[in-house]
Amino acid sequence: MGRFLGEDFLLSTPAAQKLYHEYAENMSIVDYHCHVSPKEIWENRGFENLTQVWLSGDHYKWRLMRANGVSEEYITGNAPDREKFQKFAEVLPKAIGNPMVPWCHLELKNYFGYTGVLSGETAQKVWELSEEKLRQEELHVRGLIRQSNVAFIGTTDDPADSLEYHEKLQNDPTMKTAVAPSFRPDQALKPEKKEWRQYLSRLSEAAGIAIVDLESLEEALKRRMDRFEACGCRASDHGLEKMIFIPAERLAVDAAVKKGLSGEELTETEAGAVKTALLLFCAGEYAKRGWVMQIHYNCMRNPNSVMMRELGPDTGFDCIGPHNGSEALRQLLDAMYAKSCLPRTVLYSLDGGDNAFLDALTGSFQDGTFPGKLQHGCAWWYNDTRQGITEHLTGLASTGLLGNFIGMLTDSRSFLSYARHEYFRRILCGLLGSWVESGDCPDDLSMLGSMVQDICYHNAVRYFGLEGKL
Repeated sequence: MGRFLGEDFLLSTPAAQKLYHEYAENMSIVDYHCHVSPKEIWENRGFENLTQVWLSGDHYKWRLMRANGVSEEYITGNAPDREKFQKFAEVLPKAIGNPMVPWCHLELKNYFGYTGVLSGETAQKVWELSEEKLRQEELHVRGLIRQSNVAFIGTTDDPADSLEYHEKLQNDPTMKTAVAPSFRPDQALKPEKKEWRQYLSRLSEAAGIAIVDLESLEEALKRRMDRFEACGCRASDHGLEKMIFIPAERLAVDAAVKKGLSGEELTETEAGAVKTALLLFCAGEYAKRGWVMQIHYNCMRNPNSVMMRELGPDTGFDCIGPHNGSEALRQLLDAMYAKSCLPRTVLYSLDGGDNAFLDALTGSFQDGTFPGKLQHGCAWWYNDTRQGITEHLTGLASTGLLGNFIGMLTDSRSFLSYARHEYFRRILCGLLGSWVESGDCPDDLSMLGSMVQDICYHNAVRYFGLEGKL
């Protein structure tokens, strides 16, 4: 019987153990998509307690607490930090089978040296241990990054952001981990929202150009891309609730932009035409700059209207979307390919049912210019479970080239979440080891070990153009 989170956790064969301990375990991390704060990295933020570093902003934990009937006062409310932590500790034993159980215990083990099991009964012991540890420099933000062996962090940033902390980090010789912004123009691509005009006013100020039509909107985005590139940007990201492709003549798109800027409500077709035109424009710019384009879709945002009004967006209520979007995504990629403006592209659907489609579709648009130019991105959000990751890797291997995969990311706001890379690496090595055991792949651990190291690190370095920067 395996020991909980023991040395060979998820590694049930000798081949898996060798692949992990000799090849994967000590590889540096390229966390190419996350939501950590560059300001907190620059300031080297320290944390007073475990609630601040562990529960604040963590939607995964919040959802478990809500599922257990915990009052919002102990989640996003004003209850004391110690009481918030107690409520979460009481929930965790009920979450067996949820990835939060191994994630949380890996974090407690790796950063605080706690090898027990968190529960309501052990919460005080863990709280006291963490308070003592958090006073140490190694558990301030930069220490957490350093001891996690993180080589690169790609944050998620709005085009209108000042990027002042990225600029400071770029000029800080004491910061050994490369930190770069990622261009996420979601707000500029939402002409159907009543806040669109207000957002374009912010973008206009940041870009130093009056946005009055489609051309000036594109120029503003282009100027901000220049600013991001100066801060080391290597990727963009688009969060789309659903895939959309409504092509239109440029004059019609321009008229729709002007209509929206005047305060008139756009029709669904007009808004879709603006989004499509801007997606194609951005893709062309990314291709010119050698940036990676990431597309996250099929997320239903804010289904609970009451809690949206009370807490606002991004507070843990989003869920898997009902939109398939397969044909629209195909049309979008086809248009990019036809215009020779298809950048290196990573596709993520929140619906695990899209896995086989994405595995097959990415193979339809490879163009011979880069290994794995189109990627089916790692199991995302509701799918980054043991089962979800295994299904994702198995599908990639079955339909394409697993050896070209760019590996794991945290997609997190927490500086403790680098343990998720360990979880992924153990699952990867466990899967390959099982294939060796069953005779489904050669018992050549040198070959497999090289592939593991590519997936854990080298492929992402090459894919995001980080050679010579780390």
